Amino acid sequence: MQIGELSAQTGVSVRSLRYYEKQKLLTSVRGSNGYREYSDLAVEQVRTIRLYLALGLTTEQIASFLHCVLKNEEAFCREVLPLYESKLREIDAQLVELSQIRANLTDRIRSIRKKNEQAEGGEAIR
Repeated sequence: MQIGELSAQTGVSVRSLRYYEKQKLLTSVRGSNGYREYSDLAVEQVRTIRLYLALGLTTEQIASFLHCVLKNEEAFCREVLPLYESKLREIDAQLVELSQIRANLTDRIRSIRKKNEQAEGGEAIR
């Protein structure tokens, strides 16, 4: 199938498919007309790539184990679990940071509202 058909079947833009190929996540052969041609397995491959992108993994990380998971169950690919654990630690750290930012913003909002309430008797703060 050509790239347009692969795009239509997967809902992934042609531009993204070209990027996946550049990142060595997807392969094609060039037909005699110079067009990219993909095997029928490319549909599942693209869906698998999208799944891992949705988990927050980079294309570089995906490339490190994609070949394995396309041939085996994910559980049998030793590269996957350490990446998942690392990504989870990264997300946990981001959640802590976001909680701190949220608390700081809440304090700033509370402080500003309090000062505005105190100023209601006088000139309003702009």
